[in-house]
Amino acid sequence: MGVNIKPLSDRVVVEPLPAETQTASGLFIPDSAQEKQQKGKVAAVGSGKKDHDMTVKVGDTVLYGKYAGTELKLDGKDYLIMREDDILAIV
Repeated sequence: MGVNIKPLSDRVVVEPLPAETQTASGLFIPDSAQEKQQKGKVAAVGSGKKDHDMTVKVGDTVLYGKYAGTELKLDGKDYLIMREDDILAIV
């Protein structure tokens, strides 16, 4: 899971999980109707700020806001880099 990037301060690199392709009742969702995933795995964590230690750690599965973070492509994979404040919960 380790990526070759070290975020600064309170930033976190998240690898989004794949979008849902099937509903709970078994219906398949076409590509055009799939929504952007809001769940991912933490790939790298910054060192935090002077008065704030980081809560999340590498490998945590997290939920984040729909428009959170900046998209980043590294080594052929898609990632999001965001502040820890943009993370809503650890699952």
